[in-house]
Amino acid sequence: MLVNRLGDLRMRYIMVATLLSGLALGQTAASAPQPAPPAPSTVTPSELVIPSGTKVPITLKQTISTKTTHEGDPVYAETAFPIVGNNRVLIPAGTYVQGRISHIQRAGHIKGRAEVLMHFTTLIYPSGYTVILPGALENAPGANKATVKGEEGTVRGDSQTGEKIGTAASTAGTGAIIGGLSHGGKGALIGAGVGGAVGTAIAMLTRGNDVQLDAGSSIEMIIQRDVPLDASRVPTTVK
Repeated sequence: MLVNRLGDLRMRYIMVATLLSGLALGQTAASAPQPAPPAPSTVTPSELVIPSGTKVPITLKQTISTKTTHEGDPVYAETAFPIVGNNRVLIPAGTYVQGRISHIQRAGHIKGRAEVLMHFTTLIYPSGYTVILPGALENAPGANKATVKGEEGTVRGDSQTGEKIGTAASTAGTGAIIGGLSHGGKGALIGAGVGGAVGTAIAMLTRGNDVQLDAGSSIEMIIQRDVPLDASRVPTTVK
């Protein structure tokens, strides 16, 4: 009997100990902090940017001349070389460039040089992706007898003052020779005066050089502020 009671007590002790252990493990598991679910991904494709100051070689698609072009006329061009940044193509070759003539004037008869000022406003990628930008003319190696002046990139015709003085002097010299041959020294003086007057008149009636950029001329555009691009719409290879 005693042995049986001891056995029962032992079994009860084991059962109680097992139950208490299970309860303790359950409480521990319930109180342990659960790992937080992973946060949704916020990673987005890297934004591409054409940096301010980027210089882009472009080719004109039409002739621009102070003789025939007017203020407000459109400008059409095409990029001649790909622009790359951060190991990605930013502007592929063959991208269309649109702009507008902001100011234009012909050279005067006495003073005032011919001038052309243009601004570029739009890039059109081969895919049709369109980007608005502020672009100005930086250089115009294709311009004949003209230079680019100022921050906005005004193309200004070269001065013809020397040429006009030369025309007047040359005409005066020719008049002096003719007068001298016909009436001696006095005739030379008269001839020089008449010739000089004619030369001055010719110079006054003649305009200065027009600025002309022919279709196919190479010019250089400069981007005036950072221009963000949609990376998914910009090609990753250079053609």
